[in-house]
Amino acid sequence: MPDVWIRFNSEDRRRYWWRNGIVAFALTGAMVAMSLSVQGPGGWWLVWGFGVFCVTMVCGAIRSIYGRVLLTATGLEFHTLLRKRSIPWSEVAGIERRSRVVRSGVWWDLRVVRVDKRSLTVPGTFTNRVMDMELERKQAVIHAYWSSAIDG
Repeated sequence: MPDVWIRFNSEDRRRYWWRNGIVAFALTGAMVAMSLSVQGPGGWWLVWGFGVFCVTMVCGAIRSIYGRVLLTATGLEFHTLLRKRSIPWSEVAGIERRSRVVRSGVWWDLRVVRVDKRSLTVPGTFTNRVMDMELERKQAVIHAYWSSAIDG
């Protein structure tokens, strides 16, 4: 089987950038308002803490939007913002869909369940659509590669 990338398409990346951009803009506005209202040196720790939170949120958004996985005959290669990691198919115990309920709704993503190790979220698979055919397709492709490597 030829190598296949699992990642967001350009339309999904643009949609998630808009969503995260609005939140980042609102947080930046709140940080500016806080910095303008700080009286004396004692309140600056709150502004710095809020700034670190904003940077962490933006880095997490970049990691989840631009992260991708390469499916090969030998395993999965995770390519994220700061890291590249390979997982052989022999370590994979299953591919599962996970749902998380948050205030904005229900979000789904795919996880690689590993033997005797922690599960890993597959970048480029989170969605809030109820019946997302793209997520179904990605799960089927990962499962097909895993099955052919184990059976074959």
